[in-house]
Amino acid sequence: MKSRTRARSLALQVLYEVDLTQHSAADVYKLRLEDTPLTDDLAEFARQIIFGVLPLSQPLDHAIEKYAPEWPFDQIAAIDRNILRIACWEFAVQRETPVKVAINEAVELAKMYGSDSTARFVNGVLGSLAEHQYELIQQLKQTSES
Repeated sequence: MKSRTRARSLALQVLYEVDLTQHSAADVYKLRLEDTPLTDDLAEFARQIIFGVLPLSQPLDHAIEKYAPEWPFDQIAAIDRNILRIACWEFAVQRETPVKVAINEAVELAKMYGSDSTARFVNGVLGSLAEHQYELIQQLKQTSES
């Protein structure tokens, strides 16, 4: 597994656990780092994802729901939801990861952690979101400023 993919994987595990259990993100992150040691820069990348996604979870969810309406959000599995949040955050908020890379990385995570159909589903949803990338950026920018 590529190093940044490992960092995304760790971030996904933390976000998934926090989503389902409401455990402290900082505590879960610390425990996951003990299980999956990362270099300092990769640990920081994972931390940025976790603490970038968490405060924007609801706006990210609304954006996913708005720009991918053919997939009812309340029926999306928790692991899929968090994969989508990470990719969305990477290309619409952080904006250091090219859209295609964020989508490819999300599909890789989907193959590792999701069901048989998760990779296709994630690719489809993110493709829809990518078509509305600039609207998505503006929507999330307004949300984070207010």
